[in-house]
Amino acid sequence: MKKHSISIVLSLLGVAVIFLGLVMAVTLFFINPSSGFSFSNKIGVIKITGAIVDSGPIVRQLEEFKEDRGIKAIILRIDSPGGGVGASQEIYTEVLKTKTIKKVIVSMGGVAASGGYYIASAGDKIIANPGTITGSIGVLMEFIQVRELFQKIGVDLEVLKSGEFKDTGSPHREMTEREKALMKALISEIQEQFIHAVARGRGIPVEKVREVADGRILSGARAKELGLIDYLGNFYDAVDHAKELSGITGDVRLVYPKKNRVRLWDILFQNAAGSLFNAITNSSNTRVEYKWSGFPSSWD
Repeated sequence: MKKHSISIVLSLLGVAVIFLGLVMAVTLFFINPSSGFSFSNKIGVIKITGAIVDSGPIVRQLEEFKEDRGIKAIILRIDSPGGGVGASQEIYTEVLKTKTIKKVIVSMGGVAASGGYYIASAGDKIIANPGTITGSIGVLMEFIQVRELFQKIGVDLEVLKSGEFKDTGSPHREMTEREKALMKALISEIQEQFIHAVARGRGIPVEKVREVADGRILSGARAKELGLIDYLGNFYDAVDHAKELSGITGDVRLVYPKKNRVRLWDILFQNAAGSLFNAITNSSNTRVEYKWSGFPSSWD
């Protein structure tokens, strides 16, 4: 009788453990959909919005979704006028790596131009709205000149430099012809990188890309005619294409990256101080960008 009672107790404990495990798993699934446990197929969704400045968060999200066995495909939702050359290239490279393991579908929002299109071209398929602003395959370099302002307020600047081109682009003086030639050569080189990246990602001839690589913006409908995108449609059409390409049947669960917790201290002090510092330094720094400058500055 004693042994029989012990067996019953152990059996009940086993059932209780299994039941609690199932409850915890279901709870984890609904609280944190990006976990490996799931009753359905999952599609990861990564948003790229605003100016492309820091590639780190997007690259990390791609890595995370790439390693998640429950996620069968990834959708990049791009609504960006582009941004930094290096950041755009880093994300592009990570997309190429990711699509060797999982399908990567690009869904374009209102704008996916310049660096936004650079990244998009690495995907397996691109879906855009007919009125999406895209294209703008080109390089932008802007210089601020403040010498006349300094002259008016009586400020002078003396520069000592180790070489002729060390202070090229200085806001305190005009560039020489030799400096302009140097900058134009740099822009041409980076432009060629853009053209070849699009040709590689889209699988189309370099010369075909070069025909429209003059910085012009295009509608989604025109981009489709030129072979720069694959389909016209909205975000949920992109979901359907992701399901089809990855062999998913039935319902899917869309999984978004986990949001980092933001502390009140960060909002009030650190972020504000960082924004002020960036505003001051960026006003005088020259940047080489894959960016459509016609986009409202509020998106920067």
